[in-house]
Amino acid sequence: MKEKSPGIVAIIQARLGSSRLPGKVLKEVQGRPLLSYMLERVAQSAYIGQIVVAITNRSQDDPIVDCCHKEGIAVFRGDEDDALDRYYQCASSFHADTIVRLTADCPLMDPKVIDAVVAEYISGNYDYVANTIPPNATFPDGMDVEVFSFAALERAWREARKPSEREHVTFYFWKNTDCFKTHRYDLEESLSHYRLTVDYPEDFEVVSKILSELYPRNANFTMQDIISFLMRHPEIQKNNASIASNQGWEVSLEKDKHTWREI
Repeated sequence: MKEKSPGIVAIIQARLGSSRLPGKVLKEVQGRPLLSYMLERVAQSAYIGQIVVAITNRSQDDPIVDCCHKEGIAVFRGDEDDALDRYYQCASSFHADTIVRLTADCPLMDPKVIDAVVAEYISGNYDYVANTIPPNATFPDGMDVEVFSFAALERAWREARKPSEREHVTFYFWKNTDCFKTHRYDLEESLSHYRLTVDYPEDFEVVSKILSELYPRNANFTMQDIISFLMRHPEIQKNNASIASNQGWEVSLEKDKHTWREI
């Protein structure tokens, strides 16, 4: 039986300092910030008992605080570069047993996708479950959900040393599957060729059109509704189809090489 639990905490990572699309999480569609749409959708999860937006200590992120307060959502501020520490401190402050990690560049997040990944995590008694672990993940970029225990997060926080493992919260799980019981949740048919995240101007154009068309008809539209819409309008999907996913990972991994040369 699905039931909201205060111990299941969604921590949404957000910032305004994007180099590719500055201020992206507060860009507006029909007079409303993207983050506001996302918060409304995440709140519909049948499992999540608390929602927290985790931002940096930099003053440039202050407008995110204002947006969250208008939505009645808590905010936690922490280290800009050490996102792993930010997550750990946030989870500890809100007494999380289970963390649902989301990122604010996924404004179209489907609560049904969240619940499917959480249910998989619970039923399999895993330390970490995600629908995004490379290679060959089957979900669209922009439907990224990661679920893990506080105990696993605490271990990663204590042991992770490389820049990539501190900057990207769950890299340590991926790299140390012998230490954690991990699992990837997949679709029967891959939808990974669809791009629903917001990282570039072309992405915003696509997401803006999706929200403008689907939200007025049904605020609770699903991932499948989005895919059906894009199948009817392939010209929209083509706008961002050529953009590679997760380019920031490559930068972090390059930092690892330099770090280990210096040691």
